[in-house]
Amino acid sequence: MRAMARSPTTDAKTRNVAAASPRTQDAKSLVMTTVGQMVDNGKAEWNLTATGEIELRLLTGEVFLLGEISVTRVA
Repeated sequence: MRAMARSPTTDAKTRNVAAASPRTQDAKSLVMTTVGQMVDNGKAEWNLTATGEIELRLLTGEVFLLGEISVTRVA
C-alpha cells in the first residue's frame, strides 16, 4: 500500500470552524479530529482548495469536499 501524507503547505486542522450551537460544534470537532487522525496515520491526505473547502482524499480512493456546513463526496 502506498502511504499518503499531509500536504506540507496546508494543515486543515488549523481552520477555525463556526457552528450554530455548542452541540453542532462538538460534533464537527469530533469529525475533524477523526479526519486529522486518519491523515496523521497515513490513511488520507487533505488540502485547502481555492474556495476555502478542505479536499480529503482517502487512501482507498474516495474524495470528499469538507465545506463549512456540508460534506460532499466527489469520487
